[in-house]
Amino acid sequence: MRRIVLVLTIALAMVLACAGVVLAQGSTTPTTTTPAPEQQSSAPSALSNGLCSSTKAGPPIPVMTRNLYLGADLDPVFAASATGDGRAIIAATTDAWQNVKATNFPERAGALADEIERSQPLLVGLQEVSIFRTGPPDSITTGNLTPNSEDLEFDYLEILQKELRLRDLHYAPVTITTNTDAENPGFTAPGELKDIRLTDRDVILARTDVPKLALTNKQEDKHFEARASVPIGTTGHLDILRGWGSVDVTLRDQTFRFINTHLEPESTNPIVNDIQVAQGNEILSGPASTSLPVILVGDFNSRADRTGTATYNNLIGAGFKDAWSATHPGELGNTWGHDADLLNTTVNLTQRLDLVLFRNNLCAFKADVVGDELKDRTASGLWPSDHAGVVATLRGE
Repeated sequence: MRRIVLVLTIALAMVLACAGVVLAQGSTTPTTTTPAPEQQSSAPSALSNGLCSSTKAGPPIPVMTRNLYLGADLDPVFAASATGDGRAIIAATTDAWQNVKATNFPERAGALADEIERSQPLLVGLQEVSIFRTGPPDSITTGNLTPNSEDLEFDYLEILQKELRLRDLHYAPVTITTNTDAENPGFTAPGELKDIRLTDRDVILARTDVPKLALTNKQEDKHFEARASVPIGTTGHLDILRGWGSVDVTLRDQTFRFINTHLEPESTNPIVNDIQVAQGNEILSGPASTSLPVILVGDFNSRADRTGTATYNNLIGAGFKDAWSATHPGELGNTWGHDADLLNTTVNLTQRLDLVLFRNNLCAFKADVVGDELKDRTASGLWPSDHAGVVATLRGE
């Protein structure tokens, strides 16, 4: 998602700032390890856009991608960190924490579980599956930079799974990729200053009640070599971990690879955009480099209208088809843009960032954007996420 381009960077940077080591003034430009050379873009095949014909056979493969939204816009926290002003940092972090609580993931999880119940996907790729923990504010008192808070406040995976069980839905995590883990001081209640720890994860869920379903070759905690790096003080830097998870799936004698990822957000900084492109290329040269049919889902942060980074074009140029484009040619299908507080009363989705892609003897015969209508909001008026989700049904050719 675009809003949290430096979410996890911010959190660790704040820890360092409060410990007396701050970002240099004006040094908000990430640096990077050397990205892989950009793959040349090419136009999709004119012979087929991936839509199933009426003669295709094979079991349906319904899949979903869903960004859960961590619950706050952390840009103000980052701005406070850049000043090195401890009071401003604590105030901004406190505001962000209040927004996390106000956006109420336990309530939103019910709406997300309803989406899964209606669409019954075989596999779900989840992003921003956050854990929030609190603990003593040692980042201030001792300068300890290691995230060590252990008092659980919210575990988004646990909360979502509880809602799924209440609906008698049978899903279990197959892979859990843990990305950046950071904590930062803020007030959790009047007079209660604590470190607030955010752990970011991407998760693949699979149904456990489907006969003749086998899951093998599980890959998790796979992090991109290309990554943003934020300078800390005059000598340090912080790498931002993003990655992917995958699993090989056999359903009624058909085997395919399912990959879930969350790429670096698009930026006005071309270096950051090069990092995102390199991450996409790592997917192509890594888990997607197989003769198996591949389903690739996630929050790619690359606009599918081709007006942003080269990542989307590169994936299509490498032979991937887009389930939404195949089944809804010419329709926008936007999936990102709700307000940070999730209380907007109009549909603010302006970009299509969340994708279900596929290649190697697969086709798409149905796709839908979910969580994008006013009726999808919770009883208190919250959108399920700042993203909408995408559900697509594929099958073998």
